[in-house]
Amino acid sequence: MHEILTYLKDAFYILYVLAILTAVIALVLENRNPLKTIAWILVMTCLPIVGFIAYLLFGQKWYKRHIIGKRTLKKFAQSPAMRRLEKSLSTFPQSQWKLASFFIKTESSFPFPANAVTPYFDGADFIISLLREISHAKQHIHLEYYIFMDDATGHIIADALIEKAAQGVKIRVIVDDLGCWKTHKHFFDRLEKHNIEVVKFLPVKTLPIQSRINYRNHRKLTIIDGKTGFIGGMNIADRYIKGVKWGVWRDTQIMIRGYAVHQMQLTFIRDWYFATKQSLLDKQYFPMLENCGTAIVQIATSAPFDKWQRIMQGLVLAISRAKDYFFIETPYFMPTEQVLMALQTAALSGIDVRLIVPQHSDSMMTQLATRSYLKDLLKSGVKVYMYKAGFIHSKMMVSDDLLTVIGSCNMDFRSFLQNFEANAFIYDKDFAAIAKRQFQADQAQSIRVTHQVWKHRKWHIKVKESIVRIFSPLL
Repeated sequence: MHEILTYLKDAFYILYVLAILTAVIALVLENRNPLKTIAWILVMTCLPIVGFIAYLLFGQKWYKRHIIGKRTLKKFAQSPAMRRLEKSLSTFPQSQWKLASFFIKTESSFPFPANAVTPYFDGADFIISLLREISHAKQHIHLEYYIFMDDATGHIIADALIEKAAQGVKIRVIVDDLGCWKTHKHFFDRLEKHNIEVVKFLPVKTLPIQSRINYRNHRKLTIIDGKTGFIGGMNIADRYIKGVKWGVWRDTQIMIRGYAVHQMQLTFIRDWYFATKQSLLDKQYFPMLENCGTAIVQIATSAPFDKWQRIMQGLVLAISRAKDYFFIETPYFMPTEQVLMALQTAALSGIDVRLIVPQHSDSMMTQLATRSYLKDLLKSGVKVYMYKAGFIHSKMMVSDDLLTVIGSCNMDFRSFLQNFEANAFIYDKDFAAIAKRQFQADQAQSIRVTHQVWKHRKWHIKVKESIVRIFSPLL
């Protein structure tokens, strides 16, 4: 018996080593980001078995090509809806044309004029507004959220949707399977029993092991009758209203009325087709609209299968073209080299670059990883603040009293390279003034971090941060 166990142990060891070598060779041949390649090699060698399983679940790039590549969205490129969007393109301010042109060329996303944009910096205000707009729906309601919890807030929204479904309004819901893993199945079953279509985006399957778990739909969208849309950083859950144990939950969401909602609608339709193979291209989803306001709004998306990392590249371009200031709020700061260098270069050239991150995060790992990057910013002159009133989950940027960016995309590897994300780029002086005032209010609730103090923190803290930073592309 002892000899058999020894033989099995040796055989398992040999097979494991071969599996690791195969995985390492595959990683190298894929020519992916060297930092991510090194990170995965370290994970597999330093964490035997656990590291290899993690690679199977989260690290295989071939699955992205195999699964997502088949679900091409090319059929939308020449759709009537897209042609209508192209015809809506109007004269655009030259100062921001390079940025807008980038999204036009890489995504056929156009900057639409005459939109009304309403900001929500408080979860309760957003939910109240969402309920009001749901109650006004006449034809359809489309929701797409990373998290849709079956808590008090979730049930209030569900009840409102069920009431509208009973009135004949067509309702479709896309949720991320991993983001909603805490939501009980019967919650969505109840919606479906009332003729509400619910689709789980890239369902997570454990047998066989599939690395689709690594690619999540992080978007937060609501489109009502093709006229009104919500986009930002807020999901549907109590935490956005009740806050966290150590304070408030600060987040940012906006409501848009106008033709920019059509681009949000197209994003939902693409994702619906991706998940169901059902095409929703119809005139009713893109109604004729009157001028609603003065803001020019461009919706930008990114996805793991895209040729370009559009949101990341767009932000790098926006940072590099800033003339006076560039302010950022983000809950997680684990930037790619491109974003980090753009921020450093801007600060070193005299641009007032400011960053607000949480003093206390909802994850110790992401908090340590975020803090590991702060020295890189501080030494280049970036002003860093830690929000102390609670947890800041806002993904908002404002620059030069003209450009505001609000959406679902965090300043981290996962959002830039692996998630399905959606941001609104708003070109409007009045709205930028509102966003700037909110940033300044958040800054007043924050602690300034100086380079002199930061570099003298305890050595064991620096060690922990440095170790976690190695794995930041995987967080």
